[in-house]
Amino acid sequence: MTPETSYDVNGVTLCAQTFGSPTDPALLLIHGACASLVWWETELCERLAAAGRFVIRYDQRDTGRSSSFPVGRPGYAMSDLATDAVGLLDVLGVESAHVVGRSMSGGIALFLGLDHPERTRSVTLVTTTPGDLPMGELDVPPDPDPTDGAAVVEYLVAALRAYAGASPHFDEAAVRELAVTDIARTRDIAATLGNHYAMDFDGPRNGGFADLRVPTLVVHGELDPVFPVSHGEALRDAIPDAELVVLPGAGHDVPRPVWDQFVGALVEFTR
Repeated sequence: MTPETSYDVNGVTLCAQTFGSPTDPALLLIHGACASLVWWETELCERLAAAGRFVIRYDQRDTGRSSSFPVGRPGYAMSDLATDAVGLLDVLGVESAHVVGRSMSGGIALFLGLDHPERTRSVTLVTTTPGDLPMGELDVPPDPDPTDGAAVVEYLVAALRAYAGASPHFDEAAVRELAVTDIARTRDIAATLGNHYAMDFDGPRNGGFADLRVPTLVVHGELDPVFPVSHGEALRDAIPDAELVVLPGAGHDVPRPVWDQFVGALVEFTR
């Protein structure tokens, strides 16, 4: 594991960390809305690296130690986040990577697979959606006062409990620890909580999910309350030759009890 390092990419600062050998196949892990690199847990990244993968996790704009933008006025689009991912591969000297996009960032993985296929060895879509199916209904608390760190921690724990849905795997203590770590290293909590939802959700130049021609794996929680498992099934059906792995008992997350299955499926797929 390397120390967290800040890089200048596309006129912004991105904080990233790598695990394993750069000579191994690269896995670029891109988390969802509002989530910094810490939500790809260190031990999970270490397991993937031990299985022979060069793992890259990073803070997207408006998360963690990467650049922040005015609250409610981020001024960027999803295509910029995709360009950031390519730029990060450039500064790390990675010619191409297996791209893993989680939740909202399944859309970023789609951008990479369609508009930058030469840099994308495969795409894995984790707990994401084709975008044309109804979402589940969640009881998420209102946004907290971003200046009150304790309140933000409680909000994150409650929100992630809601995202876990009926999953028996929700680990409040582990989530709370990650929330505390996340807040301590974040430049602007208010921007983190809102700016990804305020950006321009533009689309790839070269089509949609049905136009993907890179190998694609879909990973979905059996009990996902945000995007029910039918979303994962629809992605599998829409993408030529896509495979689907359903994580038993998982919600809108990748909890520790399913790591063996998740790591095994991802390593096998990215050979």
